[in-house]
Amino acid sequence: MAGEVKFQGAFFRRDISAKALQRSATGSKMSYKSCGVDIGAGDALVEGIKPLSLATARAGCVGSIGGFAGLFDLAAAGYSDALLVSGTDGVGTKLKVAQDCGIHTSVGIDLVAMCVNDVLASAAEPLFFLDYFACGALDGSVTLEVISGVTRGCQLAGCALLGGETAEMPGMYRAGEYDLAGFAVGAVERRQNFPQIADISEGDVVIGVASSGLHSNGFSMVRTIVEMSHLSYSDASPFGTSCTLGDDLLTPTKIYSKSLLPVLRSGRVRAYAHITGGGLLGNIPRILPQGFAVLLNASLWQIPPVFAWLQHIGEVGEEEMLKTFNLGVGVVLISSALHADSVFAHLAQQGEAAWRIGTVVLQQGDAGSVVQVANLGESLRKSLQLCDVASLNGGPRAKSQQRPRTKVGVLISGTGTNLQALIDHTQAPSNNSAAAISLVISNVESAPGLDRAKKAGISTLVISHKGFKSRLEFDVAVDRALRAAGVELVCLAGFMRILTGDFVRKWHGHLINVHPSLLPSFKGMNAHQLALDAGVRLTGCSVHFVEEEVDAGAIIVQEAVPILHGDDVEKLSERVKTAEHVAFPRALELVASRRAVLHDDGKIHWSNS
Repeated sequence: MAGEVKFQGAFFRRDISAKALQRSATGSKMSYKSCGVDIGAGDALVEGIKPLSLATARAGCVGSIGGFAGLFDLAAAGYSDALLVSGTDGVGTKLKVAQDCGIHTSVGIDLVAMCVNDVLASAAEPLFFLDYFACGALDGSVTLEVISGVTRGCQLAGCALLGGETAEMPGMYRAGEYDLAGFAVGAVERRQNFPQIADISEGDVVIGVASSGLHSNGFSMVRTIVEMSHLSYSDASPFGTSCTLGDDLLTPTKIYSKSLLPVLRSGRVRAYAHITGGGLLGNIPRILPQGFAVLLNASLWQIPPVFAWLQHIGEVGEEEMLKTFNLGVGVVLISSALHADSVFAHLAQQGEAAWRIGTVVLQQGDAGSVVQVANLGESLRKSLQLCDVASLNGGPRAKSQQRPRTKVGVLISGTGTNLQALIDHTQAPSNNSAAAISLVISNVESAPGLDRAKKAGISTLVISHKGFKSRLEFDVAVDRALRAAGVELVCLAGFMRILTGDFVRKWHGHLINVHPSLLPSFKGMNAHQLALDAGVRLTGCSVHFVEEEVDAGAIIVQEAVPILHGDDVEKLSERVKTAEHVAFPRALELVASRRAVLHDDGKIHWSNS
């Protein structure tokens, strides 16, 4: 029709409404999914997250995720006159390293850690956590990896994943990119007087609690320095470990809630500083009264090689290092000289490395530095000696020398879920574990745990008790197999045989077991039913050294699990199993690293080394 209109210079558009006409001809209509947002995938993701969230349930939780809001009952959590304490944070550009490496689980732990470690500054117990995950296009498997890390972090912190938000925003992020934010809410009784900043005085002791590495700060500088080094994240780490560079950089931020909360509420600590963005120089002043300063001595704590390597390759000044990184100190506590030793004893019992790193002093003049650090350069140079020389000179990375690891044997009879927790912990490069599982023995040929071990590349052996005339003969055969494999430490992980006194004596101090109760309560069989029958509101699990008397050995680690209204043996058992998967690897690490050593008197000697 338009073609009938003719005049000089006429031009006809033939593309207008072409797409609309095409849609009209085919009968298709616009949908939200065609615009890049898949609501169905989001709904499926929520269903996948629900069991992960349930694994973090604790006293006070009401309902489950999927509603418009999460509910929490403070009274059920044991609080009568509580102050709520909130914290929010993200993971920063550490996410870029995770996305480049394709490792997505650890950043969820980082997210929880950065929030709950902040609320600890008010001696608040983390109660619940909310997460926000944003991406351009939803990848269900990646998102579940991230959220599984969040739930793992919540378990380590003792808080519940009460809800969250997943935002799919086409055009906002490139393919494979995502961002995270977290929100933690804790509580502390109003009568709890913490921090006691007004009580801080000259001569108080400054205690440094070890970090697990970089934590989640300074990664914009870290990534720039890695580029300068010409190393890739898949290269062997230059920090003297057996990991890749990416694995070492992604070591999760340590979560201090369970280990530090009791001492923060004990009256023996006056203040707590979380060493995050701003480093030692920026965070310690936040807990000091006006007119006071601290003198720190860097030779008094261990600076991990990663910091020395970054400083050397990037030619970073000492003050900039102090303003950017934690330098191996994740938390600073201030205690009176009178209480300092008892604080150190508590930290050692909790498996936390800590040092007396300085002293509170009067500030010298208005312009005086609030944080002064001596011997930093010398300490960084000493730490640098642990790094690979070739990487420092820009040459190819030599194969790192692996530290001798304690050889572990695991005895099982069934599914091996605790075995899997031990395998996951000891084989995760980022954990740099002091333990290596070298042999798994089962008395049951069909035990599914044997397949778990085989998949992990661990030697297995079946020694059926039915082929022996006595318990002693069976135990002798197991003992010989363990010693032939060079095993130094034995873990009982669902091993359904009572060991003879002879076997226990031979492995005394090198034999540990996990029991599904808070010992010394509810020893022996049917611990869950006994706890329910007793009407207690709290149970859990205990990892202990094995003695000849059943469930009587010195306790290494305990994890508490609330008993909820409506619990039966099956429900309670599942939550206690989750706690066992946290406690057993932690105890294994303490014993394998010799930070927990059983003496002849049956008591544990705790060490920071």
